[in-house]
Amino acid sequence: MDLPNSAEKQLGLAISALTTTKFEYLLYQWLSRCFEIDNTTMLAYFQTRVPEVLFTQALEKSVHAKLESDYVPAAYLLDPFHSLHVEEKPPGLYRLKDIAPDQFHRNEYHAAYYQRTSLVDEIAYIAYPATGVSVHVCLGRDKTSLRRFSARDLQKAARIAPIVCGLIEQRWSSLQSSGDYRDEDLAANLISSMILEHGVCLSPRQAQIALLILRGHSSVSIGLRLGISGQTVKVFRKQLYRKCGISSQAELFSLLMPLLSVHVS
Repeated sequence: MDLPNSAEKQLGLAISALTTTKFEYLLYQWLSRCFEIDNTTMLAYFQTRVPEVLFTQALEKSVHAKLESDYVPAAYLLDPFHSLHVEEKPPGLYRLKDIAPDQFHRNEYHAAYYQRTSLVDEIAYIAYPATGVSVHVCLGRDKTSLRRFSARDLQKAARIAPIVCGLIEQRWSSLQSSGDYRDEDLAANLISSMILEHGVCLSPRQAQIALLILRGHSSVSIGLRLGISGQTVKVFRKQLYRKCGISSQAELFSLLMPLLSVHVS
């Protein structure tokens, strides 16, 4: 049985190991003593290159089975946590269910990638250790426990957020990023790739809406983001599907996912 001060002791060990390769594991050990977690994924997002996986830990192997093969090359571009990086949201604690688009759990990215991780709940500490770089310490509950984070868990997690974010800023301050991420650039590259690979010429608005559909936004949500009506979005969506020769979001996902990675080096 852990002693009452075991969390504090583990935090001290993590701080002492801040400049060593032991830090990530000790950080995970400290967090797991603060509240129960089944897995962790620590990764860095950059501006114009793919994420870097910094550390993973999980009893359930399916959690990270597709991380390197699917998520890192392209799927991260559809992830709600990556959107936090793009939008430069303030450092702190975020819960997936609070930041995900309104149809995230019904979209093809969730079915094809996220659902296969067996995650049932996920929170993440986010901080910015360098310009253009965000590091996310993601903590999950998966089929190992099949339990969501309780209100008490979230209170504890929020209370220690300044400590975790401070450690992130110190540990990964040497990471570097260049350029500037813009969804407009991603859409432009998607247009070029569609012409090259499929002979289909999407308009900038169609490409923009396609990306938002893949991220799990409804027509109403897309309209709010773009400043147009939901009905107008539906018209663009029908035009998009007709031009691509498809009739479902699943087909859109299959068509566009192989093309999403071409914008990164």
